[in-house]
Amino acid sequence: MKTGMFALALGLLALRFLPALPPAAGVLAMCVLALMLLPFRSHPLAFFLLGLSWACISAQWALDDRLQPALDGQTRWVEGRVTGLPQQTSTGVRFELTDGRSPKARLPKRIRVAWHGGPPVRSGERWRLAVTLKRPSGVLNFHGFDHEAWLLAQRIGATGSVKDGERLAPARNAWRDAVRQRLMAVDAQGREAGLAALVLGDGSGLAAEDWRVLQDTGTVHLLVISGQHIGLLAGLIYGLVTLLARYGCWPPAWPWLPWACGLAFAAALGYGLLAGFGVPVQRACVMVGLVLLWRLRFRHLGAWWPLLLAFNGVLILEPLASLQPGFWLSFAAVAVLVLAFGGRLGPWSAWQAWTRPQWLIAIGLFPLLLVLGLPISLSAPLANLFAVPWISLVVLPLALLGTVLVAVPFVGEGLLWLAGGALDGLFRALALLAGHLPAWIPAEVPMGYWLVSVAGAVLLLLPRGVPLRPMGWPMLLLAVFPPREPVPHGQVEVVQLDVGQGQALVLRTRHHTLLYDAGPRSGEVDLGARVVLPSLRKLGVEVLDMMLLSHADADHAGGAAAIARGLPIRRVVGGETRGLPAFLGTEPCVSGEQWEWDGVSFELWQWPDAISGNPKSCVLQVQAKGERMLLTGDIDRAAERAFLASPLAVRTDWLQAPHHGSRSSSSWPFVQRLAPTAVLISRGRGNAFGHPHPQVMERYRALGTQVYDSAEQGAVRVQLGAFLPPTVARSQRRFWREALP
Repeated sequence: MKTGMFALALGLLALRFLPALPPAAGVLAMCVLALMLLPFRSHPLAFFLLGLSWACISAQWALDDRLQPALDGQTRWVEGRVTGLPQQTSTGVRFELTDGRSPKARLPKRIRVAWHGGPPVRSGERWRLAVTLKRPSGVLNFHGFDHEAWLLAQRIGATGSVKDGERLAPARNAWRDAVRQRLMAVDAQGREAGLAALVLGDGSGLAAEDWRVLQDTGTVHLLVISGQHIGLLAGLIYGLVTLLARYGCWPPAWPWLPWACGLAFAAALGYGLLAGFGVPVQRACVMVGLVLLWRLRFRHLGAWWPLLLAFNGVLILEPLASLQPGFWLSFAAVAVLVLAFGGRLGPWSAWQAWTRPQWLIAIGLFPLLLVLGLPISLSAPLANLFAVPWISLVVLPLALLGTVLVAVPFVGEGLLWLAGGALDGLFRALALLAGHLPAWIPAEVPMGYWLVSVAGAVLLLLPRGVPLRPMGWPMLLLAVFPPREPVPHGQVEVVQLDVGQGQALVLRTRHHTLLYDAGPRSGEVDLGARVVLPSLRKLGVEVLDMMLLSHADADHAGGAAAIARGLPIRRVVGGETRGLPAFLGTEPCVSGEQWEWDGVSFELWQWPDAISGNPKSCVLQVQAKGERMLLTGDIDRAAERAFLASPLAVRTDWLQAPHHGSRSSSSWPFVQRLAPTAVLISRGRGNAFGHPHPQVMERYRALGTQVYDSAEQGAVRVQLGAFLPPTVARSQRRFWREALP
């Protein structure tokens, strides 16, 4: 049976790696074949096919529920009910709309919308909204967060921005929102948002600085309701019943063990409902339920059996859970503890039981964090050593008890005040630790070295005395210091990052790195911090030799401050110096300045008659072994005319389309003179500016120019000097990504 369950798990997991879903006939054939093989010794293959079939069916339902392509970009009146907990931001409110209806249009079951400057929205209300609908999409880079996968895993079929709306009906059965409002209204020493995250799983109120501290110290899991919180509550109830039974305070007529397990599971379910019973909470409840069942009836089967059943149970309930990093981290952490505590001779001391799990989890999760592209906290073992018991034994019990008793005068509010103070003290300590040791984003590791690192981690988790166990350390550290293939001399690797409606290009020679533009920033959304800086880290960049900001507009220079705080920069050059943070020490762009790095030549140009703004953009020409690239920022037609009189106005292989392909740029004389073989366009999908303009695209098509559009193809990597076709991020096929146009 274990073999069958293991095969079922592999079948359910195979969905994660499919480039495309099989057709309906293929899924039906797999189901028929599985049923034919099930009664025989080939039943493991049958279980694998059943798991894969169910995962494909569930994923296809989610894909079919996406917004129809014909409605993409349209503004429609939509009626629906607000579900979940709306997230209030500095600029408006974000929430999910379910059961949306629109005349003469079929809409997805769940739509995630943002209302900039909108009124307060409560869970359970019905609204009639004018929404500009968009198909699920997001920036797509070679390294980093896959927003499309996240939306599919949440079964969100569309996103949108609200233009106008009216409330049709007040909230009904919105008790979670009422609890949140009550929590946010009490005095919790400034940590009301943190208590809401602990009690309700609503982290929207936490400041960006708080999330950064949690990430740097590896304690994000403490403020996100997970198996730890639900398991802790279940454990407290189980322990309370056990103590009562041990000291004779439990009714003898009631068997204590079934009651302990039943009450513990009821408490876990209650906490799960309070937290919204999302996929992570469902996963935690399934795991707790199986552990309690194992304790009640199946303890003799060992610890791996319930873990495997919980793994399969979660994936059967939601096959798309494998697309979420939290799924892998949760089960991997439990597996590490099972492996660490099992098979050892003699019990651990209390000190060992407290300290060792943190270090073992850090070792065991290191390869997983590496392959998932997540930051690795070097201070996590130390931070969790005191943070886990503090949250588990002090903050969480006070917060839950205070929430339950909040209606009792002075008692509930007093408990929440104490919980807030305890949480504030923890955040202060974590902030001190994060200031000295921030999270580490390792460079990309080749698959072969990563597999060696995994083997090393497994060796280190085995009991002392296992042969070759000390070899685990050099094997593990091979992923930290992997041999890297340098950029060939005389060539430059150019990566146009997908940063939405903005621009950022990374240029790497053998020993130098230049960043042309830093990505956009709008309000709390800083793509410099979210995309550009992690991408630089993943490329192995430790120092920027130059950050060249074409001009000071927020879509080109907004992320500069975040990058400067995260990486040393030897020199900052800008087409405009006014409007940029003073601490950058920006030097003005000097037309005609030339330099050479590793056999690659660079030259700057700027229109001397430009006053400010787009025409003042600093233009960069790069030449590697005769292959040229021209980066133009946002120059307009007037600047283009001036450029044609410069020595740089020669035939160009690669052109970054001026001003994202705007109608005000890419004039016919400019395009005709340069005659680019390929053009790079960096823009946001469905942007409000209409970039790129159809007339501009027609000019490039007339010249036979190949267009690489970040909104359609994601990030683009060019090996300048090799005269090779580029690599685009969307060419890495996954079933949840739309195919290349």
